[in-house]
Amino acid sequence: MGSRRGRARAFAALGDETRLALVAKLCAGERQSISNLTETAGRATETRLTRQAVTKHLRVLERVGLVRCVHAGRERLFEFNPQPVGELKEYLESVSAKWDETLARLRAFVEK
Repeated sequence: MGSRRGRARAFAALGDETRLALVAKLCAGERQSISNLTETAGRATETRLTRQAVTKHLRVLERVGLVRCVHAGRERLFEFNPQPVGELKEYLESVSAKWDETLARLRAFVEK
């Protein structure tokens, strides 16, 4: 995910209310079935979602590495992968530091 394109895809994936609700549910640390996530996502977004819709959202999150699919017998369970979020956090911290430096230079210039 270190590439600009990878980060952009991850941010785009998180830019959807339903996907944010799914990630929030999976952040609890417990593997979840599509059925359970369908129930939860519908309550969190106030929109009734089908299993197919939830599956499509999970696939988007899986493609950018934010969730993983684990097979338990015939059931597919999804779990949160914290590594990409850590990388996004590092990236945002570096952007924040650059803005802080820029604002400090601006303040110094204005105060002269």
